[in-house]
Parts: sequence; structure tokens; C-alpha cells
Amino acid sequence: MYDMKNLAKLKNLEAHAPEAMKAFWAFDKAAWAEGAVPKKYKELMAIAVALTIQCPYCIELHVGRARELGAADPEIAETVLAAAALRAGGAVTHGTHAMKEA
Repeated sequence: MYDMKNLAKLKNLEAHAPEAMKAFWAFDKAAWAEGAVPKKYKELMAIAVALTIQCPYCIELHVGRARELGAADPEIAETVLAAAALRAGGAVTHGTHAMKEA
């Protein structure tokens, strides 16, 4: 189901919703631009988010971009574990709703 070749189908979205896609691409470009947060850090954040939302396309794309920007294995590994801790922490804190008051 997940095949990077599917991303070529983005052209179909552009064909059927050109203004919305134009706006999306402009926003995407602005969000990833160098700014107060360096691009490498943005890519590491994107890896964490991609892992948390479990999007294989995003994982592959952002790991590749992070590596192109100089991210090393230890940085990526720590990013993976930070994402795992956040996801697990969310389950634990939401688990408080399952606990009955004494």
C-alpha cells in the first residue's frame, strides 16, 4: 500500500484542486525555510512527528532530508526515542481517565 511512487499522484490533487494545492505548497515552502529554527532541527522534529503519526512517507522523506543536512545516526536515534517517549507518555497521561476515583 505504501509506495513512494504514490507521491506522483499528488499531481491528481493539483489537477482537481489547484488553488488549494498552490496554497499548500506555498505554506510548505515557508514552513521548511531556514529561520529561527535551523532546517536540520526542523527535519528532526518532522521525523519525531512522522513516527508519532506513523506516516511511512513522512518518515522516509524526512530521514533522508535530515541526513542530507548532516544529521548523524545518534541524532536520529535520540529523535526516535523522544518520539517514542512522547507517544508512550500520552498513553500514560490519558490512562488517568481510566482510573476511578477512590
